[in-house]
Amino acid sequence: METIETSIIPMPRIGDKAPEFKAVTTQGPINFPADYSGKWVILFSHPADFTPVCTSEFMTFASLESKFEDANCSLVGLSVDGLYSHIAWLRTIREKIEYKGMKDVEVKFPLIEDITMEVAKKYGMIQPGESSTKAVRAVFFVDPKGIIRAIIYYPLSLGRNFDELYRALVAMQTADAFSIATPADWQPGDDVIVPTAGSCGVAKERMESVDEMHCYDWFFCTKKLDKETVLKTVLKN
Repeated sequence: METIETSIIPMPRIGDKAPEFKAVTTQGPINFPADYSGKWVILFSHPADFTPVCTSEFMTFASLESKFEDANCSLVGLSVDGLYSHIAWLRTIREKIEYKGMKDVEVKFPLIEDITMEVAKKYGMIQPGESSTKAVRAVFFVDPKGIIRAIIYYPLSLGRNFDELYRALVAMQTADAFSIATPADWQPGDDVIVPTAGSCGVAKERMESVDEMHCYDWFFCTKKLDKETVLKTVLKN
């Protein structure tokens, strides 16, 4: 009986080294993640060029690129279309599309050509239950050491919330810088969560000795971290 060999590529996980690849992009060749050593990167995929949801997303990301760059984060896009399709689509966006007050939008960050789906498959961007020929809307946050820190997947029909992507980036940088965690819906300037004390006795000592800390119970303590301090730290990285 003949056996059919199948190549199963495990999806990368949080905490893994970002899978390496070399590719052609609208901004020239790329060697990922080596080219971005020392910086955060958001690597994201879109289903196809010349589609409306993707157009709205690229216009939004391009309009926010300087904001992400100020937070030491580069943007890298990908779809399984070819380079000439990418170039034609981005030119159309710049010359013809006006959306939500955005016009003459020039996409300056690299958009990867991935006709063979090699990169998309390495990153689990092809989800057969959604589409076997298009990448879903995947988002990978890669830190300055080349480690995947967060992953978000969206279906083809759902456009991403770019304010949330920026919030997540700043929250992770804040957690790294101050050795804290961030609660639900956290924004810079909100209280942050102090690592769990480990015991009631330690928590009691902590509550008595740290004036700025508020403990709801031994396992749930917060402290103030002002917005200016957060942004000074994040924006200088």
